[in-house]
Amino acid sequence: MNIPPKIKKALEILQKSGYEAYIVGGCVRDLLRNVQPNDWDLTTNAKPEEIQEVFNLAGFKTFYENSFGTVTVINQKSRIKNQKCEEEIEITPFRTETKYSDKRHPDNVKFVDTIDQDLARRDFTINAMAISQELRIRNQELGIKIIDLFGGKKDIENKIIKAVGEPDERFNEDALRMMRAVRFAVCLDEKPWTIEEKTYQAIKKNANLLKEIAKERIKDELTKIIMSKNGAKGIDLLRELELLQHIIPELLEGLGIDQNKHHTYEVYQHNLLSLDYACKKGFSFEVRLASLLHDIAKPRTKNGEGENASFHNHEIVGAKMTKKILENLKFPKKEGEKITKLVRYHLFYYNVDEVGESSVRRLLRNVGQENIEELMQVRQSDRIGSGVPKAEPYKLRHLKYLLEKVAKDPISPKMLKVNGQTIMETLQIKPGPKVGQILSIVLSYVLSDPTKNTSEFLTTEITRLGALSDQELAKLAQKAKTEVEQVETKQDQMTKAKYWVS
Repeated sequence: MNIPPKIKKALEILQKSGYEAYIVGGCVRDLLRNVQPNDWDLTTNAKPEEIQEVFNLAGFKTFYENSFGTVTVINQKSRIKNQKCEEEIEITPFRTETKYSDKRHPDNVKFVDTIDQDLARRDFTINAMAISQELRIRNQELGIKIIDLFGGKKDIENKIIKAVGEPDERFNEDALRMMRAVRFAVCLDEKPWTIEEKTYQAIKKNANLLKEIAKERIKDELTKIIMSKNGAKGIDLLRELELLQHIIPELLEGLGIDQNKHHTYEVYQHNLLSLDYACKKGFSFEVRLASLLHDIAKPRTKNGEGENASFHNHEIVGAKMTKKILENLKFPKKEGEKITKLVRYHLFYYNVDEVGESSVRRLLRNVGQENIEELMQVRQSDRIGSGVPKAEPYKLRHLKYLLEKVAKDPISPKMLKVNGQTIMETLQIKPGPKVGQILSIVLSYVLSDPTKNTSEFLTTEITRLGALSDQELAKLAQKAKTEVEQVETKQDQMTKAKYWVS
């Protein structure tokens, strides 16, 4: 097992001081799955003050400011590139918890004497194991001992999520554990795990307890579920377990709602399939959630039945619903605004030769240049969720080409470090064709060599060009115009090639 030296050292310090010490929780689960943990939790039979005393004597800094007894140990001796790096390790005494009156925090925490008592309070068997290191007498090497009182190792092998002890008690202690069961089921592997039957039924029975959980905590679990490759399965599992009605009940309105000739699936299934595509493609969280919610208003805006049913303004109503859903779940304002905007404009209309550049500029202005690529991704997810084979057909690629085209600064004299006023002042002339001709000529210079775009160089060229005859200047201006057109054509061809359009 790949246990970091700082963790081994912490265990050793406690053990040499006469205390028991163990690695516990999710990091043990991950080690047994051959996944390197991101966080490490240690537990011991030493009390908080004793933990501090042991590590202070060993030259570490510690602090303890919480009701759970967790002591943070800081290794001030570590160095990275000759700079101090304070590595923190959290160590908590063995403990049990009394009842959870608010279904989220224990009323009291009690320190206990054995690791068995500590493991018995944990949520799921896969998280209720401990690892200790022991000295092997023969070769004087440290060995590993695994404490598994509830069959967690076997459940990992069989990919099962099972509550420790009585599921009802675990979920009454902290109702968020019901969402955590779903999260573990869909996040731990490429394929979802199974929730053990007794645990499954206890979640359905206690689903109403989720109403007592802070929205911020629900939002965090929902985010982790959606960010897994199995995000769509996670949402549907929340529905099966009757938890979704306490998170995003509006999604359930789409169950059994048929669409029209443009859609193969009913609304709820379409939304899930759109999310599934976004998850499989690794799109951002905002795109995933917008893909799930983009048709949230269809049940409320449906008019008619059968293949000709319509859903007028569902994107506008959906944006309003999305805004309210995200505010209720306490999403950050900026994140909520972006997701709402993606829902609002997901239904943009575009057919080649039917929509001009002015309409494309309007879409770009409404959505924002920084969001346009993610809007395209929501549309791709919407298409696959509708049952069509291609996520990005020719017309969508053509739109992306046009969006990039209109987003670019046009090739014009505005790019220059000089302007018409500079020419008139330098040559002491009045407005006229000569000013435009000189601007065209110096623009061609800069397109050939951008380093020439300086006031000093261009002013010198203006003086030189001003001394030419009208005939010579007109000839150079015509040549420059041709060169600019060639550059514009080449840029356009490169952009078209990028999106496979002609």
